[in-house]
Amino acid sequence: MALPYTLDDLLRMMPERQASDLHLRVGEPPVFRIHGDLYRLDEFPPLTPEDTKSLMYGIMDERHRRRYEEVWEMDMAYQLEGVARFRVNCFRQQGALGAVMRLIPIKIQTIDELQLPQVLKELALLPRGLVLVTGPTGSGKSTTLAAMVDHINERVACHLITIEDPIEFMHTDKASSINQREIGQDTRSFSEALKHVVRADPDVILVGEMRDLETIAMAITAAETGHLVFATLHTTDAMQTVDRIVDVFPPEQQQQIRMQLSVVLQGVVCMQLLPRIGGGRIPAFEIMIGTSAIRAVIREGKTHMIYNMIQSGADLGMIALDQYLVNLVKGGYVTMEDAFLKSSNPKELATRLNVEYDPDTGVLKERAEAQAQAAEAPAPVEAQTAAPAEQAVTDEQYQQQYAEYQRKYAEWQQQYAQWQQQQQAAGQQTAPTEGAPPPPGQQ
Repeated sequence: MALPYTLDDLLRMMPERQASDLHLRVGEPPVFRIHGDLYRLDEFPPLTPEDTKSLMYGIMDERHRRRYEEVWEMDMAYQLEGVARFRVNCFRQQGALGAVMRLIPIKIQTIDELQLPQVLKELALLPRGLVLVTGPTGSGKSTTLAAMVDHINERVACHLITIEDPIEFMHTDKASSINQREIGQDTRSFSEALKHVVRADPDVILVGEMRDLETIAMAITAAETGHLVFATLHTTDAMQTVDRIVDVFPPEQQQQIRMQLSVVLQGVVCMQLLPRIGGGRIPAFEIMIGTSAIRAVIREGKTHMIYNMIQSGADLGMIALDQYLVNLVKGGYVTMEDAFLKSSNPKELATRLNVEYDPDTGVLKERAEAQAQAAEAPAPVEAQTAAPAEQAVTDEQYQQQYAEYQRKYAEWQQQYAQWQQQQQAAGQQTAPTEGAPPPPGQQ
């Protein structure tokens, strides 16, 4: 029996319901992803194998059908006039066709409209180098890159080439001249396109995804030859991004890649999307700028130092993900629980938010509440039988000890000043150390 609706009918419903994705699977009704959560459209009956094939084959041309039937996987783009573009992924599951369609707005929003960090404008207008936008699938990488490309297009007369799979946002020439190439339609692969793209006289190159060693190597080479290259990776923070690129290569090549990357890397923008209090979603960022200090630690393989350098680079536009999450929590934009789910360093985030976090249970407590509960809890047998001198010092006891230490230290300073005056005439140079109080905890 023919379906009472078409695929276009479902796609028109997506903007109305603020859905980002449409899932089609045999045995289930159509499913929308709305603000990160999945919702079944129970007003429609479950789909049959014939239903999914009819819906998806209706938007495929002969080339796409042939490709799907050959490899049982297929990516394409579909545009519904007056509604939106859609990135389509078709696959085979349990012997039947399944599909997921991602909504891509026709209108490209600006960096300001998306409320993205202003440093992205500076990265977009760099003359050369490699800029990476990273994050999990569905975190907003394509939307962010489209806004950065549009920023260039509005202001710079340059030749910009994109290599995508498939083409998502469609750019119209403004100040720039833009060529958009699609894998499978205009070129065979990312690496094959990058081999020849430098001969097309580009100023800016956008690589939809750095999937393999060859593509990564070609992107770095393109940046070395004086082009501005944008690319994406599925990493969650700046340190992991650098390590991922280096680790793709054999051990004997890794030092050379560190050298090359330290020269060309201009910035890393890592993204996460969180549920927004009151509805919708909001991005969180980690931003690393390629300063001379950052380049040095990449070159020397000391990527564990990147996090501290990001924290100290706020005046350059850098910010750690955990600090950005703190700002969102304190600003009332996201819940503390959601922030911890996205944090790559929950202990650091707990310290910044002044809470206690149990990584095993995910339970959050205000630090004062956690300390009170700890004080009320019965001590373990070992602690109960231990000598008083070995028991833990409470905050109040420590404050008392510290006050006493300060008083004794002030007395010792007075004695030391008197001794200096007395000994100047005698020419003695060895200062007395007896009487200097030890710091709290060492008494």
